[in-house]
Formats: sequence, C-alpha cells, structure tokens
Amino acid sequence: MSAVVAVAFSGGRDSLALLHATSRSARLLGLQVVALHIHHGLLPEADAWLASAQHLCDRWRRHGFPLQLRWARLSGRPGSGESLEAWARAGRYVALARLAGEVGASLVLLAHHRRDQAETVLLQALRGGGPAGLSAMPAVVQRAGLTWARPWLQQSPAAIDAYVRRYRLQPVVDPSNADPALARSRLRLQVWPALSAAFGDAEGALAATARRAQEAQSALTELAAMDLAERIDDQGRLRVAAWRQLSPARQANALRAWWQSLTGRGAHDALVARLLAEVPTRGAASWPAGQGGRVVLHRGLLWVAGDAPLQAVDGPMLTLDLSQQGHWPVPGWGGAFAVAPIDQRGVAAELLQAVTLRPRRGGERFQFDPLSLPRGLKKQFQAAAVPADGRGGPLAFAADGRLLFVPGLGLDARCHAPPGAPQWGLQWRPDPGLSAWPKPAG
Repeated sequence: MSAVVAVAFSGGRDSLALLHATSRSARLLGLQVVALHIHHGLLPEADAWLASAQHLCDRWRRHGFPLQLRWARLSGRPGSGESLEAWARAGRYVALARLAGEVGASLVLLAHHRRDQAETVLLQALRGGGPAGLSAMPAVVQRAGLTWARPWLQQSPAAIDAYVRRYRLQPVVDPSNADPALARSRLRLQVWPALSAAFGDAEGALAATARRAQEAQSALTELAAMDLAERIDDQGRLRVAAWRQLSPARQANALRAWWQSLTGRGAHDALVARLLAEVPTRGAASWPAGQGGRVVLHRGLLWVAGDAPLQAVDGPMLTLDLSQQGHWPVPGWGGAFAVAPIDQRGVAAELLQAVTLRPRRGGERFQFDPLSLPRGLKKQFQAAAVPADGRGGPLAFAADGRLLFVPGLGLDARCHAPPGAPQWGLQWRPDPGLSAWPKPAG
C-alpha cells in the first residue's frame, strides 16, 4: 500500500495550487494523495464548493493523479461570545484530524503562505499577544498524532498566483474574504495595502518577527518545563508555595505554561495578573476563569475546575492508542487525553496501545502508590480532596482489564513502570466542545 499524504483543500487559490503540486509530485514518488474538504455549513455556496471539489478530484484522477477526496460537515454554531473565525478554525482542525486518521495519513499539508504569516503576526500584536501569539504559524508541528506542515510558509502570494496561471487552475472564490465583519478580511482589505505601500518589505519583516518569536517562545517553554518539574503533582496541580519561590516573571511564565497544559488554550492576561496578585500560599479560594471554568486553591494546591460538576458522559465504549506523546481529543466524552514522557510514576507505552474508555460502573478500586492498598473511587476522591467537579471523564483500562487511569486521581500505582524504564504520564483535560460526536463524512 502506498503512503498517504493529506492536503487540506477548500478549493480556493492557495489550497488548489498546493493540491495540484502535491498530486504531481506524488505521481512521481508513488504516494497516494487525499484531499480533505470541510463543509462549514455557513455560506450558501458551500454545497457548490463541495460539488466542485468532487468533480475536480474525479477529473484529476482520470488524468492519472493518485488522488481521492474525503469530506466532513461541521455541525452546530459558535457559542455566545465566541468568534465565528475561532469556532470554524477549531472545528475544521478536529474534522481534518479525524479524516486524516480514517485514511491512514500521518502528514497533513496546509497552504498558508508568507502573507498569511505576516497577517497573523499583525493580528496577534493587535490583540496584545506575547511571544506565543507573535510566533504565528509553525512550519511543522506535531498535534493529535499527526504532522501538520506548511510547505509554502516562505512563499509569497505572487509566486502562488504565478503557479495558478501556469497550470490554468480555476479556484473558487470565498465571499467571506471580502467581509469587513471578519478581522482578517479588514486587515487584508483596509490595512495591508497602506502598510505595504509605506513599508515595502513589511511581509518579509513580519514573517521574520514570527521566526524570532518562535525562538523566544521555545526558550520560555523550556524554562517553564524546568520550573514546573518539581512544582506540579502527578494530577497536574500546582504547588503554590514552591511556585511562589520563583521570580515574578518566571511565576507568570510558569503559570501560563501550566494553564496551557491543563486547558489546551492560552491564559488571558487579566487572569494571569489576578492570580499573580491574589493567590496565597495557604487557605482556600477560587477565581472565575472563563468558559464556565474556575481556578481553585485548596490545601496549597491550585487546579482548574468547571463551575458545575462534571458528570461522566454516557458515551460509547472506545478503544484508543495512547502510546505516543500528544494531545488526543475524545469527542463524545467531553475532553482529551494529554500524553507526555515522565521520569517516574508513569506507565509503559505498551499498556497504552489499546486503552478502553468507559464510565464508572461501581466497584472499581484504585491504588495511589505501591505501599498503599486499593480502595473504592469515592474514598480515594475524598482522601485526595478532589472536588465533585474534578471527577468527570472516562475511566481508562489496559487491554488486560487492569484499571490504568482515573480522572482526578491519575495513574493506578499497580500499573507503574519500573524505575528508570521509559514511561508515559497521562492527564485528562475536560473540554465541553468535545461532548458531541462530529457528523460522519459524506
């Protein structure tokens, strides 16, 4: 079987050119190409774009391109106060990851170019973004078990225009690109012409800013990892007294990294400032954290919880491969697993190759450490001072039936890998946006 390369394909100029170039190369290299098309359901033209994509892929396949099309339609609408662009982008990436997995692709190509990168830097700067935001889009990133690559991130839009003209490609036109209600469209139509006229190399300079910001963010990430190594427990809770020993700048950096690791999103500046100013080393308190969540302080530990108790979702029993590092969304269960290497109290990768997820049924027993005894989950939650809203999510079982992991408690000690052996840590991260299954691809 040929290796599979996936291309995110909207039908617009950039993705059309990338799909064509990839298909031409794949024919020479013996690869299979799959165009992944997402029907957002937002514009009346969307049905026609899907039909055009199907017709195009059929025609190119008849001309010898090793190409097929897979598509999915997003369901729902943005929540109250949620940006349409952010909602569509998040849903699109979840759907692309699912489709890529279904066709056996490990590489997904995205058609962003240098102007897109420059625009992203400007938008992030206007939103007050720090190094992480100004880093804009990485050329290559590992996410959800896939490699996402932007091979044209250093190419100008003029070069892509030339390619489209040379091969007489016919892209579709998205009217939302001219919609002034969208921030990127306003920037592109109203700001960019004046900026590029006044500063001829603005595109290249802003792209270079992104590269420098990526270097800075990598250094900050490494520093945060060192600072947090002895300051979070095996449940991902922050040990406040130890955290307060850092300098104010490193406290802020560590706090942002800790929040990102738990929630999968960046921390708002106002939340960071408030926690830096108000979190004591003792006592109990909580702070609203947006999106229905809050930060809780109890027994010298800080963690993120929901405003309402998180109930175990009555989702289907699933079997997943969690044996590789990454962030693994689990639609239908309302959250995601984070897998990362750790030095101790982890499990061997072999135990994570076929993990079964299911809700609590009663009678499950959990063991905190090798010197303790297994006890019922209710007693263990009480002993660990885990609040009701920190006990949601599925239980994870190994292929041999052993209980591996309990949200709020962590990994069962009976499954720990031997000291010094390669091992993985596991975390469960609630995400209400993953509580429903996406509609199947057509």
